[in-house]
Amino acid sequence: GIRVNGVAPGPIWTPLIPSSFDEKKVSQFGSNVPMQRPGQPYELAPAYVYLASGDSSYVTGQMIHVNGGVIVNG
Repeated sequence: GIRVNGVAPGPIWTPLIPSSFDEKKVSQFGSNVPMQRPGQPYELAPAYVYLASGDSSYVTGQMIHVNGGVIVNG
């Protein structure tokens, strides 16, 4: 069977952040989420590994929100 799942990341710190935003935005990046900081790539990667592994063989139609506690409605 075909399974469809996804990962919805919040603000994730990468080297592109300081090169893409001015100093004020860089210092505030991720501060608007409940954990009050951006995530790190190593905190996001396990969600993808889980979905690609056999451990998620009975998971479908799900979105894993790795976003520091932000609730997104849309």
